[in-house]
Amino acid sequence: MFSTALLILWVSVSCTEVLTQPGSMTVRPGQSLTINCKVLYSITSEDTAWIRQPAGKALEWIGYIDYAADISYSDKLKNKFSFSRDTGTKTITLQGQNLQTEDTAVYYCARYTVIHTNAPIIQKPRD
Repeated sequence: MFSTALLILWVSVSCTEVLTQPGSMTVRPGQSLTINCKVLYSITSEDTAWIRQPAGKALEWIGYIDYAADISYSDKLKNKFSFSRDTGTKTITLQGQNLQTEDTAVYYCARYTVIHTNAPIIQKPRD
């Protein structure tokens, strides 16, 4: 007997209280998903990242969309997810295609606050 498992995606609200997402969504394997993240900050001057965390596992970087709408994706997930934005409603959208049970996770949108530097990174050997 063949049973189709449901893919359950729990989506949480950021603790900073400036990002609003739906509480939870359920998607069948092979289907697509759209999650909207409404923010209070200006998306034309701030970047927004998408991150996910499967149950019992570490956070996994999906990617980010910057203030100029340039997008960077994780190499592992670039063929599965895409981002878009609506500056009028301050909404960042995550779209997933052909999702499978291994994509079950908590999905977070987050204000991206990395400080950029042109300084080289040097790893010193242990003594």
